[in-house]
Amino acid sequence: MTPSLAYASLTPLLVVFGAAIVGVLVEAFLPARFRYRTQMALFLGGLAVALVAVVALAGTRMTTAEGSVAVDGPALFLQGVTALVAIGAGLLIGERAPARVGVGVRAGAGVAEGDAAARRVLAGFAPQAAVAPGGDAERDAERSGVMQTEVFPLTLFATGGLMLFPAASDLITLFIALEVLSLPLYVLCGTARRRRLLSQEAAVKYFLLGAFSSAFFAYGVALVYGYAGTVDFDGIAHAVRTEGGGPLALIGVAMLSVGLLFKVGAVPFHTWTPDVYQGAPTSITAFMAAGTKIAAFGAILRFFHTAVPGLEADWGPVLWVVSALTMVVGTVVGVVQNDVKRLLAYSSVAHAGFLLTAVTVGEPAGVPAVLFYLAAYAASTVGVFAVAGLVRDAEGAEIGDLRDWSGLGRRQPLIAGAFAVFLLALAGIPLTSGFIAKFAVFSAAVTGGAPSLVVLGVLTSAIAASFYVRVIVVMFFHDSDRPAAGGGTGGPVVAFARRPLTLGVIAVAAVVTLALGVMPQPLLDLAGSAAAFAP
Repeated sequence: MTPSLAYASLTPLLVVFGAAIVGVLVEAFLPARFRYRTQMALFLGGLAVALVAVVALAGTRMTTAEGSVAVDGPALFLQGVTALVAIGAGLLIGERAPARVGVGVRAGAGVAEGDAAARRVLAGFAPQAAVAPGGDAERDAERSGVMQTEVFPLTLFATGGLMLFPAASDLITLFIALEVLSLPLYVLCGTARRRRLLSQEAAVKYFLLGAFSSAFFAYGVALVYGYAGTVDFDGIAHAVRTEGGGPLALIGVAMLSVGLLFKVGAVPFHTWTPDVYQGAPTSITAFMAAGTKIAAFGAILRFFHTAVPGLEADWGPVLWVVSALTMVVGTVVGVVQNDVKRLLAYSSVAHAGFLLTAVTVGEPAGVPAVLFYLAAYAASTVGVFAVAGLVRDAEGAEIGDLRDWSGLGRRQPLIAGAFAVFLLALAGIPLTSGFIAKFAVFSAAVTGGAPSLVVLGVLTSAIAASFYVRVIVVMFFHDSDRPAAGGGTGGPVVAFARRPLTLGVIAVAAVVTLALGVMPQPLLDLAGSAAAFAP
């Protein structure tokens, strides 16, 4: 039988995947000197067209591709936010910096220092990620200024998977989207230019743990199919209504939840988060931290609200416990972190717990709250990692140790001020987007009958605020007693790399973060109107 495909409704996905495939062909056939500009134009152009297509489809409620892909309010809202996140992260990825002489090679040993400065490479990415770290091949690639533009089609493939994940309305499509978004991220996490071994270790950990979670997910698909006789969400919901929740259904849902909760970094499936956030290139961390949260929570909302809506009494208490543990672990462990990216990783874990409070109650009121939270969180997350990738020492390496951020507020007040704005938003301070977002999800949880979980969320939010404020205090009110880079006194040398694309992303993210804190109603209304799932 010929499948029925409404190609117009699939335009955002088709554009992104089509641009990714063209990007692969560009890498194969276009001369190296033309690849960067072509890939940047293809990347940003494809995402812009996809975003326009999402806007054009606003108000559509249907399923296509034989019922496997939903085109409705939640899917389109999250696809639009994902496209915006990918554009911002793409600007960070595409930022170029002067090439540096390879490790252990002095200027004059085969290349003049002026020539090395004249070449520009992708900031933060290894010239050839597949070669052995610190070897002769890597030094040769470093000296020649090789630029690994394959990151653009890889990021586009991941973006396509992220856009398909919350729109999938059967378990097979959901699994395919999970793999499409995951596999490029495994590769991208191992492409950092500096601390190569740490980057490759993070990629291997992410891949192995992701493989285990995917195996749980696939086994859950098999069990749910054995229970319902179908992988379609509507068919599963019909089986639940007619037959009730048997052991096979409950075990299958539990297995599926492992794969979904792994992607959001919920406890106890969070152990990959700090290592991967720290080891991956910072621009990839920004993309992954925001994008996977958006897609995975979209998939969680659709699965629990449309496939198993009659099993709230069974899966609700489990999600309650997971949400509580996630909030507590993320905040308590985050307090003792001294590495900026690991601190932000545990902040991400805590935010997964806050989001789960609205999912746990299974109320329709929780859907718009989660949608707004995801949009607000995405803007703050991309901005905070953009700043983290901008602060570097005299050698051009990122400064990860929080103690080396002492006095940054006096040396670079605008950058430190923007970082403070993002941290206050993540802490949920009034007049920032984070306050409105937390108020929305906690209100939905209270409406759904989970006040105890809200009380725990408020307490953990107060604890989390302490380590956000600690970073601000270090930047603005501390003088470093650590030796300066290269010797001498007066604190570490912080080289503020003037990168226009990164600065633009930071400025836009800061404006959005403050605007959503002062005037949140337009986005709240949009999230409310987009909260209805396709029938």
